[in-house]
Order: sequence, then structure tokens, then C-alpha cells
Amino acid sequence: MIVQTQTTTFKVNLLLGAENFSATSPYVYKIALYTALANLNNTTTAYTSVNEVVGTGYTAGGTVLTPITPAGDTVANTAYLSFNNAVWTGTSFTTRGALIYNATTGASIAVLNFGLDQTMLSQQFQIQLPANNADNAIIRVT
Repeated sequence: MIVQTQTTTFKVNLLLGAENFSATSPYVYKIALYTALANLNNTTTAYTSVNEVVGTGYTAGGTVLTPITPAGDTVANTAYLSFNNAVWTGTSFTTRGALIYNATTGASIAVLNFGLDQTMLSQQFQIQLPANNADNAIIRVT
């Protein structure tokens, strides 16, 4: 089962100062796609290839995500960040969810559930990540 959430590993890593989303970050962030058979939730600690999508136009480990500079909203008392959209071209596969993770360390960040299977047949597949603001960003600390 895929449960949409920020992972506990990510929350602990934030408190330890083990993540860096700045423009000069030494880390590479990625998003990997998974089938409906994947078991991803708040206890997911790291990237795994178990039940990862296999298909044309998809490479194991997923694709690189570019973080948008973290910001804060003092009225909403929220720090936030999002990423640029993830795009795969010429794809043929079926996916149900995704894992955002630190590809440098392997540590998990967030799990996405698409709600139902998304099947591509020689098409572009794009994950449109939310706007980078206090109400919508994929990562919000309130």
C-alpha cells in the first residue's frame, strides 16, 4: 500500500541538519516511481527498488528533482519548499505512486500516491508538483 506522507526519516534528518535544499547543496534529490504493489509510507527509510516501475522511458532510481529555494511565510508561520516538475518522455509503464528521496544518502523524504494507476503508452509522463508557497508546497514545516 502506498500512503502519501512525509517520512519520519526525513523529519529526523531535518532536525539533525542532514538535508540541504539550497542552490549550493552537496545533495542530489530524485523521485522514483512505483507500482501499486509497493509498500511505501511514513516508515519508509530509504530508496528501494522493490516494486519500482519497469518500462520504456524509465530508469531505475527515477529522475533528478531540482529544489526551488526554500522560503518562509511569517503570517502562516510556515517554512516550505517544492521542486520543479518531474518529466519522463516516451514512456510505456504503469505507476501508482512515487518516492522523493536524497539520492546522495538514499534517505527517504516523501511518498506520493496518485490515487489510481497511471498507465502510459509511448507518452510523456509528468508529475506536476504543487506551487512553492505556504499553502501548497510539497514540503511544509508548520
